Amino acid sequence: MKKSFSLFLACILTLCFIAPGAVIAGDPDPTDAYAPPTRVHSWETGANKSYLIPALEIPSFLILLNLADRKIYPDSVYDSTYKTSRDHFLHGPWTFDNDPFNINQLGHPYQGATMYGFARSSGLNFWESLGYSNAGSLAWKIAGETDNPSINDQITTGNAGSILGEPLFRMANLLLGSGADENEPGFWRSLGAAFISPPTVLNRLVFGDRFDPIFPSHHPATFTRVRLGTSLSAREEDHGFTATQKNKETSADYSMDYGLPGKPGYSYDRPFDYFSFQFTAVDGKDTFDNLMTRGLLYGTDYEAGDSYRGLWGLYGSYDYISPKIFRVSSTAASLGTTSQWWLSQNLALQGTALAGPGFAAAGTTSVVGQRDYHYGAAAQELLALRLIFGNVAMLDATGREYYISCVGAPIARGTEKIARGNVSFTVRVFGHHAIGIQYVESRRNAEYAGLATRYQTEKTFSLAYNFIGDARFGEVEWRDGMDSDDR
Repeated sequence: MKKSFSLFLACILTLCFIAPGAVIAGDPDPTDAYAPPTRVHSWETGANKSYLIPALEIPSFLILLNLADRKIYPDSVYDSTYKTSRDHFLHGPWTFDNDPFNINQLGHPYQGATMYGFARSSGLNFWESLGYSNAGSLAWKIAGETDNPSINDQITTGNAGSILGEPLFRMANLLLGSGADENEPGFWRSLGAAFISPPTVLNRLVFGDRFDPIFPSHHPATFTRVRLGTSLSAREEDHGFTATQKNKETSADYSMDYGLPGKPGYSYDRPFDYFSFQFTAVDGKDTFDNLMTRGLLYGTDYEAGDSYRGLWGLYGSYDYISPKIFRVSSTAASLGTTSQWWLSQNLALQGTALAGPGFAAAGTTSVVGQRDYHYGAAAQELLALRLIFGNVAMLDATGREYYISCVGAPIARGTEKIARGNVSFTVRVFGHHAIGIQYVESRRNAEYAGLATRYQTEKTFSLAYNFIGDARFGEVEWRDGMDSDDR
């Protein structure tokens, strides 16, 4: 435990330096169980939020994480001391580490999302919580490990973690407030929210009434879908070798669109008042096929005529995509727009178009262990379209492209070009139940000095059952005189 004191001290000093308001007059003692009712937090005014509580929770979380790592991996990189922490703080050097892809690109963002969640559920806003997540990441890299602090981890933990953490925080609060009495979520909704965002429910339990108020969603237009599918065919190609697999694999997918444009009275004043979230797990591989989220950081809504509504501005995104034979992950800031266009009385087209710079990693999955993937500054773009046929069916199509350069790479000798596209058609059977077919294709073109160009592709065709949250597939109605009975 003594060895972890340096980690605790580094966390406290870093958090106080990054967030100078961390210890402020009037911030109540987090152990005070007799806080008066006037100390209940207000999301609308910001009254009684706490800078101190996450400044204590995050170091405690990192110490427990460090102690657990020491137990699981004895005599490892986690045996940090005061001396290693001091050397990292004074001398660095900051490098790129060699951790496995899923640790760096999935584990670290989730660690960052947890630290972000501690700050966000203490009443802080997105930007303040982003500072805490980055500060916690910095403290961990200085004092939590013995190897050199890593540039890539600071990007993915603090920044990708915040981009992931805000949708988790919003979805947890949406679940907490979804019952008949939103002020009394009950056991099962609280349990579900704890699974989505553990820090949110932890702070509600530990600090009593203070953080009981549920984050005001302002009633966004949403669309959710749970998909359970099985592949009918899969085809892989690597260096000209083609393999057609007949064995079936099952998948589970959850997606949510939050804050779809066009709802009367809804505004985009806060970061992530619009976001899109998707998670897919597949058996027979690394479980996580993809985890992707994007949200509006700063922007506004607009309209054109009576049939078109949209929003535009600066988006933040985090993507983790891992087909069987290669993988890619990125953290990016993009300019773009999300909109809905009524093509006819019962036909609506929703879409998002984004493009911008980021920092990404990509590589093959043929080697496990030391880093077998490429880091670099990246350019990426996305085009997503959904054609909605009233309450009958919908056609989805999404395309993503990533160009990972040698700029900012630890070894500037190669580039990666990766594209992923999927098309699905879903038909409602009755109520919220639907069936659908989906085709997904992923392509990678890797060029490295002294090596032959490597071309990889994977194609999968699948059949799926869908449970949809909205029988009209998420279309938003704003036209005068129109309601569900008219369509």
